[in-house]
Amino acid sequence: MDFALTNEQVAIREQIGRICADFSDDYWLARDREGIFPHDFHAAMAAGGWLGVAMPVEYGGAGLGIFEAALMMETVAASGACMSGASALHMNIFGLNPVILFGTEAQKQRFLPPLIAGKDKPCFAVTEPDVGLNTTQLKTRAERRNDRYVVNGQKMWISTAQVANKMLLLARTTPLDQVRLKTDGLTLFYTEIDRSKVEIRLIEKMGRHAVDSNMVFFDGVEIPMEDRIGEEGQGFQAILHGMNPERILIAAEAVGIGRAALRKAAQYAKDRRVFGRAIGQNQAIQHPLARNWAELEAAELMVWKAASLYDTGRECGVESNAAKYLAAEAGFRACETAVMTHGGMGYAQEYHVERYLRESLIPRIAPVSRELILSHIAERVLGQPKSY
Repeated sequence: MDFALTNEQVAIREQIGRICADFSDDYWLARDREGIFPHDFHAAMAAGGWLGVAMPVEYGGAGLGIFEAALMMETVAASGACMSGASALHMNIFGLNPVILFGTEAQKQRFLPPLIAGKDKPCFAVTEPDVGLNTTQLKTRAERRNDRYVVNGQKMWISTAQVANKMLLLARTTPLDQVRLKTDGLTLFYTEIDRSKVEIRLIEKMGRHAVDSNMVFFDGVEIPMEDRIGEEGQGFQAILHGMNPERILIAAEAVGIGRAALRKAAQYAKDRRVFGRAIGQNQAIQHPLARNWAELEAAELMVWKAASLYDTGRECGVESNAAKYLAAEAGFRACETAVMTHGGMGYAQEYHVERYLRESLIPRIAPVSRELILSHIAERVLGQPKSY
């Protein structure tokens, strides 16, 4: 077993690092304060060909795996971009996996190249109020009328909907009381956002202000038949193919945020002098930072394991969830330690670690809670009865 990255993987980190170097902490602080999407960062990543890192070569992608995508996203987050930078790219990496797997050749030719080139910006519309992770209970309806579907309903916590022109939408096409299995009757679409019939309301939130989160309302939105992905009623099965990659990428991003925070804290501990000595000379400062380093290293290894399993076609549900859990906790603790290491200055925006801490909460919350992950592991690994 070799834990060393290949030369190609090292090169990916270096190339992404060079792009990120043009977008400093001050850039991301400004985007956070203004609540403006990082269009120039998105364009730079598109120009480098990175928006298609895990997309097939025949459609303009790099044809690499989720492992390489995870390395990329960790590097982005670790640059100080944190979730503001990662979320600007996130949907490109995992979101259209159902299109790759279940789309027709015509759909792939139509949808993937403009996405990879950065011309299209997608959002992922699944979550609804009062439903949460109980996806089989989705209420947004798509009723078939001749050669199109008409959609009515509401979605919640939809990222990038303010700037997106495309939407991957999961909606119910058969009422829940008329299906054999709860997972049947949901259909997946990838379509243009018709803003004359889609209302998008910004949710004001704690952090990651550069990447918007929204409530989305559908009022008679028409979707042509050719924008349906896969068979009618089989959308739930299709989106499952994006869930493990999403958890892996979120985990990698959490490790990256933790590394950014640890780097800032370690430097401050060397520079800050109190009572005639660097505060980093005190074990009460050293030990938490050292513990953060060890936790981040361990979490990254689980990310690598989950990504390797996924890329080789093996079952990785437990490992992907475990990676997300461990990385989110390690990243958060590193950010908390960084704030405390800075003392009062950790509360000041100019030192950036307070922004890191705010953004480190996202991997702890989304796309699945810590508690559901622990329940999943208890059931699938430890043989415990289902608790929910």
